[in-house]
Amino acid sequence: MNRISKRQLLFFLACVAPVGKLALLPARLADKAGGDLLFPALLQFLLQAGAIFCVLLLAKRGMSFFELLKNTFGKVAACVLITVYALFLLFAALLPLLEQKLLVQTVFYDTLPSLVAFSPFFLFAVYLVSKPLASFGRMWDILAPLAAFGLAGILVLSVGSADFSALAPVGAAGGKGFFEGTMSAFAWFCDAALLLPLLGKFRYEKGLAWKGTLAYLGGGAAVLFFYAVFYGIFREIAPAQLFAFTATSKYFSGVSTLGRIDYLFIFALSLVMSFWAALPLQEAADCVLEAYGRPRGLPTLLGVGLSALYFVLSVVLDFRFTEALDVITGELVWIFPVFCLLVPLLLLLTRRRRREH
Repeated sequence: MNRISKRQLLFFLACVAPVGKLALLPARLADKAGGDLLFPALLQFLLQAGAIFCVLLLAKRGMSFFELLKNTFGKVAACVLITVYALFLLFAALLPLLEQKLLVQTVFYDTLPSLVAFSPFFLFAVYLVSKPLASFGRMWDILAPLAAFGLAGILVLSVGSADFSALAPVGAAGGKGFFEGTMSAFAWFCDAALLLPLLGKFRYEKGLAWKGTLAYLGGGAAVLFFYAVFYGIFREIAPAQLFAFTATSKYFSGVSTLGRIDYLFIFALSLVMSFWAALPLQEAADCVLEAYGRPRGLPTLLGVGLSALYFVLSVVLDFRFTEALDVITGELVWIFPVFCLLVPLLLLLTRRRRREH
């Protein structure tokens, strides 16, 4: 049966989800909160952990996300609500996809035109979107060790260059820095929202809610330690380091002797990020397909359409990434707490028993 196992779910929460916070977010937090960047990130991890706990409790009911909505509001209203949620997932996918494009363009293929360098990712996205959502579970069995290997390697190479006194004095950014850092970080913390479409794809087991929450917090602790290392290396110029996990390890003292061995870890994390960036697209497609049916050929057609849409958007926003980032993390950032925190909480109020037809 094509389902996600408990092990695969915990791998996702502990290892795969944290990878999405290693690229642009550290520089963004350093820009808003300076040496206090750990505190907005810590609050975000705690908020998401609470929302993830709520989603995992919903799994006890044995229904998918769409079935939860249909069981409470009826089929027509559920179709409307799931469509709105799919649109949110498409919006949430925009930042990681643009982030992925900039990473490929600036770190790996800086001599190639950006369209040539990034085109394979969209072929990859078409393939993933056309596959069942539960197939991601098998991928997480492979991606989780890669993520742990990549982050551990980066930390080992970087920690010796960090001066942790840069994080003092605590509270130097004040309430304004903490608030702005917390608000701008919402765009990267969609983990509970990404967990909702997985309902019905895995079976709830005793203690899963606590285990999943603790696994997520464990991954978050590793990310916070990386943020401390990152700021300890770059200090005041940290906001200018766009891709944090590619920047810290190059100051390893053994580079002159061993060469850029850090690229091995960077490639591992980048591979995991590719799957992470494609996940919201696949979930948006899965939500629509569950609500409106799965006629033959539609999943592939939907995959082609969504990937083409984001290919066009990446071209349009190619030279306006900074403006797009400011809009997503500024004027439109309120969308994220609504769907990533409020929706999981409100879903606990839906009907617990299936309607009898």
